[in-house]
Amino acid sequence: MCGIVGYVGTQQALPILIEGLRRLEYRGYDSAGIVLFEGNSLTAEKSAGKINKLEEILRGKTFNATEGIAHTRWATHGEPTDLNAHPHFDCKNKIALVHNGIIENYRALKVVLEKQGHKIGTDTDTEILVHLIEEYYEGNLTEAVRMALTQVEGTYGIAVISSYEPGKIIAARKGSPLVIGHGQGENFVASDVSAILAHTKRAVYLNEGEIVTVTADGYVITTIDKVHRTPHVEEISWTLDMIEKGGYNHFMLKEIHEQPSTLGNAIRGRLNFEEGIPRLNGLNLQYDQLRRIKRIIITACGTSWHSALIGEYMIEELAKIPVEVEYASEFRYRSPVIEEGTILFVISQSGETADTLAALREARRRGVTVLGICNMVGSSIARETDGGVYIHAGPEIGVASTKAFTSQIMVLALITVLLGRMRHLSVQQGMDLMHSLQAIPEKVDRILQKEAEIKKIAERYYKTNNFLYLGRGINFPVALEGALKLKEISYIHAEGYPAAEMKHGPIALIDKNLPVVVIALRDSVYDKVLSNIAEIKARNGQIIAIANEGDTEIAERVDHVIYIRLFPCNFLPIIWRY
Repeated sequence: MCGIVGYVGTQQALPILIEGLRRLEYRGYDSAGIVLFEGNSLTAEKSAGKINKLEEILRGKTFNATEGIAHTRWATHGEPTDLNAHPHFDCKNKIALVHNGIIENYRALKVVLEKQGHKIGTDTDTEILVHLIEEYYEGNLTEAVRMALTQVEGTYGIAVISSYEPGKIIAARKGSPLVIGHGQGENFVASDVSAILAHTKRAVYLNEGEIVTVTADGYVITTIDKVHRTPHVEEISWTLDMIEKGGYNHFMLKEIHEQPSTLGNAIRGRLNFEEGIPRLNGLNLQYDQLRRIKRIIITACGTSWHSALIGEYMIEELAKIPVEVEYASEFRYRSPVIEEGTILFVISQSGETADTLAALREARRRGVTVLGICNMVGSSIARETDGGVYIHAGPEIGVASTKAFTSQIMVLALITVLLGRMRHLSVQQGMDLMHSLQAIPEKVDRILQKEAEIKKIAERYYKTNNFLYLGRGINFPVALEGALKLKEISYIHAEGYPAAEMKHGPIALIDKNLPVVVIALRDSVYDKVLSNIAEIKARNGQIIAIANEGDTEIAERVDHVIYIRLFPCNFLPIIWRY
């Protein structure tokens, strides 16, 4: 994911921009660049590689600029080279632009611009946009940006500066998040609040199709159709300490260990033990409306899609409401049948996932009630849904979601209990379920105490090229998520499968060189999983089992066991997650 940070004010811009880029490193990138309004012209440096390399280029140079924009790029169009790194310039080096997103019609625009005499020097789609702004510039930078954006198809979060109009940053968004940081005699632009949190806790989140003109004294927001918007300033609740590593070697490890507290945050103040029913007022639905729900669709991407699959098992088990889980990227491009009584849930950690937002908007166009589950207060999903529930996981800096995933499951469990109580669950059953949920943070903390033991297993297999993850029932989505994590973090190929499907293809790959992670908990399909383990062993596969404490039988059948402490719950399958 690319990152944007911009500054205009009275301080030296360079240190602020570099610090902002550092805060965005967690998003992943392959090049970085910066442009400053220095003297009467634009001065830029950019480089493929890490921000350290950019800093080396800048070391020893003196800049007094109080205005600039910076970028970390994750290559999409054009290789990660110095040339293709952002910022990009017009023909006269008077206008500079950084861009997150994809301009889908850039090839057609390139042909037109080259015929008009523009010299295109990179392989990127982004450079086309800055030349388009140059083509429309007639003394008003904001208007030139607006006109250019009416010609492009695709997604963008952009920041533009120009030596024609110093002291000004033009920013706009469509499908890629941007936030304005509100300061005293200075203002900021960023793709993520983490980039500006050290300087301000007051933020304005841009809506789709909005353009903002930012100066040191303020900002003016309009739509691409020139409709003025009144900005809504949000107070950021995060602290700077929350986005630091806190003594851990990296962010993901920190966020793994934060799960006991974030799971507690997800249920804090939401458990009404007296009535055996969760308090979820943010859903904005009355009890009689909840009773009338006939069908639920949950749409999400990646890790959030896996949590949605777990939600499907829980809701159908407890509330007896049919649930469909769809990839948001597929939902938006087909014509789903949505009958009366259908509720759509959208799940996103950031609240800005482009495909999930598009699915949300398509459902709204069809008149469906849309509810959100997200982490970011003030995000697009939080603003555009009819209601929803925050997971309260705090900032998630690690590229691979950890604490947000488990917090999403916890919130889905609360929704499940609420829907179940609206139908057939008794007060006592509701109370039992909520007591079980209340105990989960402590159970997770016990698992985290096994870190050294798990590390030894990782050291045994870290050079492996392929992994297989197997689970049955509600543990199948957990297997999918485990495989996804290994791919994201270790760049090791991994696949998640329903354990029963192993014999329909994957079994052909199993040999002594293929480790298999099997979720083998003592639930209703435990004996079936043991049969799958026997099939793996017959082909000399290496097995790492996740099993209940006290299960000595499993240890005789596998190579490694990671024991976790569970407790019985006849109503809520999520308990088997822990």
